[in-house]
Amino acid sequence: MSSHLTSYVTLVCTSGVFNLYLALSTFLKRRHYTGIVNIFVLYTTSIAVYCFASAFSLLSKTILQIKLWTIVQYTGMPISAPLGLLFILQYLGFNITRRMYLLLLGIPCISFIMVATNDLHHFFYKVYEIDPTLGAPYLHTEIGIWYAVHGIFTFACMLIAFLLVASRWRETAKAYRPQLISLLYGQFIPMFTAFIYLMGLTPKGIDPVPMVLWLSSILYLWAIRSSRMFSLMPVAKEVIFNSIGDGVIVLDKSNRLIEFNQAIRDMFPELDASVFGSGFHEVWFRLSGGAFPFQLEAVPFTREVQLMVQDAARTYQIRALPLQYNAAGKGVLIIVSDITELKILQIQLEHQAYYDELTQIYNRRAFFQQCNREFAEAQNAHSAFTVILMDVDYFKRVNDTYGHHIGDQLLMHVVKVFQTELGEGALFARYGGEEFVFALSGYTPSEGEALADHLRISIEERQLLTAEGAVSVTVSCGVAGAAQCAGETLDGLLNKADKALYAAKKEGRNRVRVYKEEANAV
Repeated sequence: MSSHLTSYVTLVCTSGVFNLYLALSTFLKRRHYTGIVNIFVLYTTSIAVYCFASAFSLLSKTILQIKLWTIVQYTGMPISAPLGLLFILQYLGFNITRRMYLLLLGIPCISFIMVATNDLHHFFYKVYEIDPTLGAPYLHTEIGIWYAVHGIFTFACMLIAFLLVASRWRETAKAYRPQLISLLYGQFIPMFTAFIYLMGLTPKGIDPVPMVLWLSSILYLWAIRSSRMFSLMPVAKEVIFNSIGDGVIVLDKSNRLIEFNQAIRDMFPELDASVFGSGFHEVWFRLSGGAFPFQLEAVPFTREVQLMVQDAARTYQIRALPLQYNAAGKGVLIIVSDITELKILQIQLEHQAYYDELTQIYNRRAFFQQCNREFAEAQNAHSAFTVILMDVDYFKRVNDTYGHHIGDQLLMHVVKVFQTELGEGALFARYGGEEFVFALSGYTPSEGEALADHLRISIEERQLLTAEGAVSVTVSCGVAGAAQCAGETLDGLLNKADKALYAAKKEGRNRVRVYKEEANAV
């Protein structure tokens, strides 16, 4: 064996030993590392197989031995580059799907089959024989069509992995850059060596790639030991950016769109890479069909907007914040949150809080909230304000005779009659039980009395028709008008109406009484 060949075998075996050591050591400590270590073990194992098979091939004396060890090489070599790419993708935080695994590992499997059966078709090597000048183990080969496919695919995997790592250099914290350095050179060394081999710049008939792989393995080992690769790994800002649940749009100082995340694309499927560099107002018109309703110059702000997206009404909260994205660049950060479900829930809760569950009109709480405002406005304007308290006569008797379900129907019947007869501007609510209240801004007590009597007659004339027969119903009403004095309050006014109602019931029910100030006469 020549000294050159001895050197080649030594370098190849060194690469194999280092990669085998990496595979075994990381496998035995895998419980202390993140899940990425599994791909790394497969990656380094495939390289070790490739290297050891290459060493045995260099020690072979016959073409049959060389072919055998070449087949063994191709159990590891074709798969190492895509495994390296998968390792880089997982390291950088990309989501690796089953389809991606199949696509990346499919071609290596075909390459192995092509090499193992090459004598039948010569698609991988047109010529594969011992070099007539140099002798074994040096080879003279002429590549076939699948060798070209395999070579392009392998080189592409290494190049993509290298470029992906390089693209994350600026956004990676200094503490993690030693890891990136090892990954960069770990991909660059075999890629560059393979390139100069294909260019014919290496010793004839010898594959130089396994001779340099020990350098990559030393870099990986250094990264594992010095910067705790696999234990502490950086999360790329792009991964964080696209993992945010809210939509994010980044504008430059001229309000041109320079970045957006996946969440905003999910909200607005029309958004794509073609909008980069477009003015935000143009982009918004494309997404919403209308002008942006707020001034971007007035940042920061938080607003809500309703849009039709894919024929569905959606509510979005829009937050705009000033952004300093580098030493010189300023812009605007727009955060879009889909709050449709939250708004629906809010409306439902507000409805439950302010509307009577049975009759679906204002409840006592909502009445006071609205009426206090209208009463204050009337007092400030020195205008008339009247309230009516109305009670369903003998309601307990209806419940006792027909049951509570008929009592509920009777209350809803009364409400429907009132809603039919009431005019604009009347505030109407269920005050409690079978009692209702009306607030009439601009009505004098006499006008309130006329309306109450009209409602009383309307109820009396309309019986409730049920499966158990017709149910007659009457109401009693108490009316009180607000006095134009500083001491008048809504509670006091309702107390006066209550006294008038008590008088109407005392006099036999089914009547209207007005509270009069003279000696509290009714």
